[in-house]
Amino acid sequence: MTSAFRRGLAWVSTGVLMLLTGCASVQGPTLPVSELESFVPMPHHARVMNDVKVRWEVRENVAEVCGRAAKLSSTQAWMTPPLACAIWNVASKECVIITGTKVSHVELGHELRHCFEGNFHR
Repeated sequence: MTSAFRRGLAWVSTGVLMLLTGCASVQGPTLPVSELESFVPMPHHARVMNDVKVRWEVRENVAEVCGRAAKLSSTQAWMTPPLACAIWNVASKECVIITGTKVSHVELGHELRHCFEGNFHR
């Protein structure tokens, strides 16, 4: 196998893992640089919810709670532990953001965006 092919295979594997696990980090508790890039918010009419009641829970067991919410297997949650998650309920217009005890502005903002736009990772 050529080294270029192996590198390409590693990138594809990493991309597949990220799609399967939601807001997770492959390298552990760090954020990818892409999280610092600007984005264009969805227009008001295209958002999953607009007038949202948001609750923030700080938990010691983020990977467990978020993994369970995302229906990850224990192996997936262990391999790429979620740093945080947003659990939204469109019918009640409620969103719960779950983070650990140490959280960045970027992580919190990322999860808040989920409260309005749903799964924008697609």
